[in-house]
Amino acid sequence: MDQLAGDLLKRRGLRSTAQRRAVLTALQGHPHSTAADLETRIGAGADKPETGGLSRQGLYNVLEDLTKAQLIRCIEPAGSPARYELRVGDNHHHLVCRRCGLIEDVDCSVGAAPCLSPDEDKGFAVDEAEITWWGLCSGCQEAIARP
Repeated sequence: MDQLAGDLLKRRGLRSTAQRRAVLTALQGHPHSTAADLETRIGAGADKPETGGLSRQGLYNVLEDLTKAQLIRCIEPAGSPARYELRVGDNHHHLVCRRCGLIEDVDCSVGAAPCLSPDEDKGFAVDEAEITWWGLCSGCQEAIARP
């Protein structure tokens, strides 16, 4: 993934730094990660030369850079810290469990963004609709149903 991450960064006009590659690699296979999750996974700190000594502030700077370059997506479910994922540009949505916080991706049934339009656009040029469905995941439903 490190080489792939470097290529992705270069295609988006960003320098391929150890810190940026480490974050992209840490998100691989771990969608909806918080900054704390990534910090733990990466093992950020001055004693980790493979991450370029990534500090907590450095991690947030990298997350912001990658989000602006549309290499990652930031979602912010109510009551939850910001979460980051590699799945970008496909107009997908999310299911969130109210009990355990599990987040699952849901493909958009319409496909093209925005998949919804407001009754009144108030002069906005709407280009995206972010949909979050809330409920209980199957595991939490089972846990509640058990006596």
